[in-house]
Amino acid sequence: MRPIPMDIATVGGLLLAWSALFISVFMEGGNIGMFLNIPALILILGGSLGATVISFSMDTIKGLVPVLKNAFFAKKIDTAEVIRTLVGLAEKARREGLLSLESEVENIDDPFLRKGIQLVADAFDMELTKSILETELSYIEERHKIGESVFTTLGGFSPTLGIIGTVLGLVHALSKLEDPSTMGAAIASAFLATFYGISFANLIFLPIGNKLKARNQEEILMREAMIEGILSIQAGDNPRIIEEKLKVFLAPKLRGKVERGRGAYAER
Repeated sequence: MRPIPMDIATVGGLLLAWSALFISVFMEGGNIGMFLNIPALILILGGSLGATVISFSMDTIKGLVPVLKNAFFAKKIDTAEVIRTLVGLAEKARREGLLSLESEVENIDDPFLRKGIQLVADAFDMELTKSILETELSYIEERHKIGESVFTTLGGFSPTLGIIGTVLGLVHALSKLEDPSTMGAAIASAFLATFYGISFANLIFLPIGNKLKARNQEEILMREAMIEGILSIQAGDNPRIIEEKLKVFLAPKLRGKVERGRGAYAER
């Protein structure tokens, strides 16, 4: 199995965002030490995580590592290749019958597509096949939405915890009114909590939530194309018609890839 490549957009975007933040800090004459407040960090990270744990089940929280991995590592599905595969399966089914697809099931890497072709080869009723695949798709979508909502929730709690941290810091600063020389530093330190909360929300949590949402939309579109192709094969549609039906799931500039790769697929 080939290693899943890292998503350059996610890593590069995070590096660009945080680099821009720190460059602006240095250009204003600041330094890292001025922006270091360990108690505020503990409050923002610990408080946001704690509030998020309350919001979801422990099973969901335990599953965060693979969800986070999905944001940083792109398991890219070649839509054109999937369409060519479905067209090839349609040609085989048209020549040799639906039962002949049984021999092709083990050669299909994608579990969703493999399951659909297995249902066709097992001569399931077409409506039942459609119902099973659509139910499977709805659960996939729901699982992905939960992972997305965890990071969106973190992004919602983080700024609020920042405000709480700032209020606590100001209370501490105002308790030292008898020593005005320390007031400026104490007030500046108090506002670091708000800085942390807003920065983590807008430069980590919410962007990762949006990336997971985009990943979900891409996968759901691909699965819908698979369902359309599987049902068309089961209905006995002409392979050329199936190809044209499935190409609508591709951007116009990518549709030529299906035609260019058709010969190579046939030879394989």
